[in-house]
Amino acid sequence: MPERQVSRLHIEALWGHLMSERDVFRVVLDNLAEGVYFTDRDRVITYWNDTAEKLTGHCREDVLGKRCGEGLLVHVNEKGVLLCNKHCPITAAVNDGETQKIEAYLHHKDGHLVPVLLRVTPVHENGKEGEITGVVQVFSDNSPTLAARQRIQHLEGLALLDDLTRLPNRRYVIRELTGRLTEMSRLGESFGVLFADIDGLKEVNDTYGHEAGDEVLRTVARTLLHNCRPLDVVGRWGGDEFISVIRDADRGTLRIIAERFRMLIENSGITRKGETLRVTISSGGVISRPGDSPESILERADQMLYRSKDAGKNLVSIRGK
Repeated sequence: MPERQVSRLHIEALWGHLMSERDVFRVVLDNLAEGVYFTDRDRVITYWNDTAEKLTGHCREDVLGKRCGEGLLVHVNEKGVLLCNKHCPITAAVNDGETQKIEAYLHHKDGHLVPVLLRVTPVHENGKEGEITGVVQVFSDNSPTLAARQRIQHLEGLALLDDLTRLPNRRYVIRELTGRLTEMSRLGESFGVLFADIDGLKEVNDTYGHEAGDEVLRTVARTLLHNCRPLDVVGRWGGDEFISVIRDADRGTLRIIAERFRMLIENSGITRKGETLRVTISSGGVISRPGDSPESILERADQMLYRSKDAGKNLVSIRGK
């Protein structure tokens, strides 16, 4: 039986015995591969397991007794719509009495957004016919970045990582572009390149200091890394610029990925003195051509990036072949 199915069966089987088997119940939940938390009808968090701490960065002391939407997880959907108000799955589960299953992005304590799979199930006082007293939410990391994380560990030993953001550095990006161009000449498989630039990082540095600017760079980097596809590469080009090498991409695929990156960065943020500091990115994307070199494809992508900048920033501009 799959681990996830076993996990949910344990939750359902042990829920009715919580008061008499509290210790066993806690051990089971704390050793699940999924994050689990309970809330009452008003969304006040009453239980938070160990995996929830690992996936969100919030320890129990941060969350117990607080409402989950009050500056904690702050879920958004793939369109950037905030789910904690009108679209809250907890509220829907309480009102409808039905389990809610959705894909969303939770706001990590460090500021970046993490893709998660959510399952929100109403809890009844005395069996399924009793009054709904709250919900249990089970969530797991939906990030398709395991291969990317393994690659990062390998690059660390080869001095191919950027020290600040922990992304592949410029030298590695050029190596990746060269490899993809060689593969294209042999197999005819085109790929895409996205050139992204943080809008207004200088203003952040001037207003809040370079420490805040560095944290913005790290937050943008983590968001891009957590939300790229397993075989794609996201690296720091330098300053406030990032390069993404997107395998097996056409113009439409490149735009979808670039718009997702743009939306996620727009909805990320760091906290400074009680204020949430947000930035946006502008992006330019191109598809590889026969005869391209790393320099030529980056030059075209850079031109599209400046088209986004000139058009008002926080935009994506894509050129086909």
